[in-house]
Amino acid sequence: MYDDGDGPPRPGGAREARARAAEVRVAFEGMLQIRRLTGAGAADPEAVPAPWERRRMVRAVALALEAAGIAPSAVDADSGQRVATGYRVAGVPDEPGAVRVEWLGPHGSGAAAEEEGALADCARVLGRLGWDALVYRGRSRRRFVEVRPPHPGG
Repeated sequence: MYDDGDGPPRPGGAREARARAAEVRVAFEGMLQIRRLTGAGAADPEAVPAPWERRRMVRAVALALEAAGIAPSAVDADSGQRVATGYRVAGVPDEPGAVRVEWLGPHGSGAAAEEEGALADCARVLGRLGWDALVYRGRSRRRFVEVRPPHPGG
């Protein structure tokens, strides 16, 4: 259901895009309903990631970004080459309680130039949904967002 940005491009035209947007909207509303049901003690239960999201962070973060209208990247299934610019969500191997959001695109697409603003948008979306989302610059000088569940008590 979710698109982590490492899959093939979505086929189809406007009709398929509308159908996908409707699917994402329904899934996102379902996620908010889960938050309301499991976060009854919170001041704003919709602003706290549910246990389901914490256990499946790649899926939950990707769903939140796609629901906010941020495009996922895509990779050609045959060549393995990146063919669309957008976010990619991946787990952090040494840190099971965190995921990383990168802004990637095909060679020469200008994704590196877009990365600062695009990742700031991703961090804002995730922050509004209760995630701790901070933008960092890695060893290669490329930026990424590190996403974690909120710290207990704040």
